[in-house]
Amino acid sequence: MHNMGILDLVGNTALVELPKTSRALNGIKLFAKAEFLNPSGSVKDRAVKSMLLDGIKRGNLREGKTIIDATSGNSGIAYAMFGAALGFPVVLYLPANASRERKRMISSFGAKIIETDPLESSDGAYFAACKVVEQDPERWFFADQYNNEENWRAHYNTTAIEIWEQTKGEITHFVSGLGTSGTFTGISKKLRELSPTIKSYAMQADSPFHGIEGTKHMASVTHTGFYDERLPDGFIELSTEDAYEQTRRLAREEGLFVGISSGANVAAALKLAERLPSGSTIVTMLCDSGSRYISDDFWTAGI
Repeated sequence: MHNMGILDLVGNTALVELPKTSRALNGIKLFAKAEFLNPSGSVKDRAVKSMLLDGIKRGNLREGKTIIDATSGNSGIAYAMFGAALGFPVVLYLPANASRERKRMISSFGAKIIETDPLESSDGAYFAACKVVEQDPERWFFADQYNNEENWRAHYNTTAIEIWEQTKGEITHFVSGLGTSGTFTGISKKLRELSPTIKSYAMQADSPFHGIEGTKHMASVTHTGFYDERLPDGFIELSTEDAYEQTRRLAREEGLFVGISSGANVAAALKLAERLPSGSTIVTMLCDSGSRYISDDFWTAGI
């Protein structure tokens, strides 16, 4: 009998319908993948599990090595959790302005955090990690989520197939924000193979200085190694305020306590729905739990 471990709990998340959110939509169904139900509480569990297991399989992650990467938070929590479970030390570079909850969660698993200049955002954390790896490559397993093909393959091999099966092949549109772009890339590629008529839209913050945690303004950042700008069928721009508002509404109207990027994804799906024909089925992602933003002020706005 196979004993279940924490890594076995990744994936096979529920696809939830958003009845109140989609009430005003004219015969359009709106579903969201409940990725906050992964063991560390975010969609990043899939990519991190895939990258670490691939590293072990190839012999790059072995006894005596330390896992290292740059992160804005969610991947870091997954590295910390799975590193603890697999018995590897973990060192993470993250911008100093990452939320207190994220830092505490990472530290709780025994991982070491090195903070970088918040003005340089996740790019600054990434370059700092690269520099350390270059100085002593033998010491580290550099997971490199921004360039590791296993990041998007995790979604190609699991998430996309789950969405296809859970909608019984009825999905017509997929909407998701871009961070490392692994989620968007893997799901879009696979869905397109399953049905060439499915359209994929990328949610974008409407300016480089935004508060949609975990998403990138693609025009102003270093792109990941595997992001193909021809992949999205279109972009949906969104303000931070709209993302905050939808995040609050998901908690109060649907009972879904999720993070800001989840609210942004749902708001983008609603924007897309305005121009779609009746009978369309949209799927988006609820990327992480609201519990890692509990100290943010936006929850109480408008009360």
